[in-house]
Amino acid sequence: MAVVIPAHDEAAAIAGVVRGVLSAGTAFPLSEVIVTDDGSRDSTARILAELAAEEPRLTVVTHPRAAGQSAAIHSAVRRATAPVVAMLDGDGQNPPEDLPKLIAPFLDDAPARLGLVAGQRVGRRDTLSKRLASGFANRLRGALLQDGTRDTGCGLKAFRRDAFLMLPYFDHMHRYLPALFQRDGWEVRHVDVGHRPREGGRSKYTNLGRGLVGAVDLVGVSWLIRRRKRALTPADLLAGGQDGPTC
Repeated sequence: MAVVIPAHDEAAAIAGVVRGVLSAGTAFPLSEVIVTDDGSRDSTARILAELAAEEPRLTVVTHPRAAGQSAAIHSAVRRATAPVVAMLDGDGQNPPEDLPKLIAPFLDDAPARLGLVAGQRVGRRDTLSKRLASGFANRLRGALLQDGTRDTGCGLKAFRRDAFLMLPYFDHMHRYLPALFQRDGWEVRHVDVGHRPREGGRSKYTNLGRGLVGAVDLVGVSWLIRRRKRALTPADLLAGGQDGPTC
């Protein structure tokens, strides 16, 4: 089992997040933690180097300049070797102790077609404007994509590594994982997870910026879903005859 963490200028939070993941990993077979330092300009790189010197399961992937959260996640997943990968944000808002909830469905007779377990936040600790904007975006996305997910922006997710790497890559794809996994024929499950205030720094997106980018992405994902291959999907090829992943 691998856990991946995207981080950009998260010096105030990243040590606590990594240590929280390692602590939560006593409840499941954690083999590796991969953090992508996405072009941080603060002391994130130094903190990660110190943590890696202490913890052999920690690997740090470095982007020389910021490429965005989806790119950071993708780079970390490519570096991972475990067949099941969980992810959470590096800002401390996703409680690492919720990771076992996401991973449990992949253990003990996991169905071969289970591709993604997505967290959905309860008791969000964001500003009112951010919650309102997010709620509107999620309702619009749900109406168009029919992905059955009320909170696609939650950073806590777990998935099959091979299935993730077969998804079409684009910037901001991490916000559409339930729809993309369903597009390829995978089963998607949801679990409720907690949410915390930011431990430091500031959000990388404004409500307006997130909305403008999201509108373009939503059109693109809708197009991808309508143009999916209907005769045979990667899930048919990957899951056929298999008993599911072994963490």
